[in-house]
Amino acid sequence: SEGSNMHGLWTAYFAALGMAFGSFYNVIGLRVPNHESIIRPGSHCPKCGHSLSWYENIPVLSFLALRGRCRSCRAPISPVYPVFEALTGGLFAYSFYRFGWSPEFLLAVFFISLLVIITVSDLAYMLIPDKVLFPFAAAIAAVRLFHPASPWWSAWLGAVFGFCLLYLIAFFTKGAMGGGDIKLFFVIGLVLGIEKTFLAFFLACFFGALYGVGLMAAGKFKKRKPVPFGPFIAIGALAAYFFGNSLIGMYLRFSG
Repeated sequence: SEGSNMHGLWTAYFAALGMAFGSFYNVIGLRVPNHESIIRPGSHCPKCGHSLSWYENIPVLSFLALRGRCRSCRAPISPVYPVFEALTGGLFAYSFYRFGWSPEFLLAVFFISLLVIITVSDLAYMLIPDKVLFPFAAAIAAVRLFHPASPWWSAWLGAVFGFCLLYLIAFFTKGAMGGGDIKLFFVIGLVLGIEKTFLAFFLACFFGALYGVGLMAAGKFKKRKPVPFGPFIAIGALAAYFFGNSLIGMYLRFSG
C-alpha cells in the first residue's frame, strides 16, 4: 500500500541520515575528550594531515572505495569509522521502522546518539565526557516530561535506581565503575524504567564477561589492564530498550 511504501522510504532516509550522523558522532567521540573543536579542522587523515574532499567523506562508501586507506599517504583508516556509521544508520532506521512518527522515535534517536558517542570516546580514551552526557540527559529528560513512560513514575524511579546501583558498586569495589558509567546509568534508567534498567545492567555484565572469556581463549587477557565498560553498557541498554519485554517474558516463561 501507499502508506507502507512511504514508511519504507522514510526508513531508508533515516538509515542514510543515521550514517551521516554516525560520521559526525565519531568526530565528537574522538575530539571532545581532548578538548578539541568538533568543527575545525575539518575531516583529515590523522597520519599525514590530508584534508578529505566530499567524495572521501561519504559514510561507509568512501571507506570501501578507498579500500580502507588514505588516498594521499595510503595509511590504514580505522574501521571504527565505517562500523559506527553503519551501526548508527541501522539503529536510526530500525527506530523509525519500529516507532514511526512518534515522541518515542525522538527519544530513541537521542538515546542511540548518546550511546554511540560515549562508546567511541570510551574505546579511545576510557572516558565518558560530561560535555556529551549532560546535554543528552537534558534532551532525554525533556522528552520524558512530555512523553511519560507508563506508569509515569517508572522512568524517574529507573533513573534513581540506575544511578544508585552503579554508585554502590563503585563504592564497594573501590572504583571498579567510573563516574561516567554511574551518570550514564541515570540516563539509561530515565529511558528504560526500573525493570529494563536492571536488565540492561545484567546484559552489560554478561556481554563484558563474554568478551573477557574471548580474550582469555585467545591468550590476550591481561590481568590489571582496565577494559572500557561503556561499550558493553551501550549494547546492554540497546538490547533492553528494543527487546526488553521479549527477554523478560522469555525469562519468566523458563523460570516459571
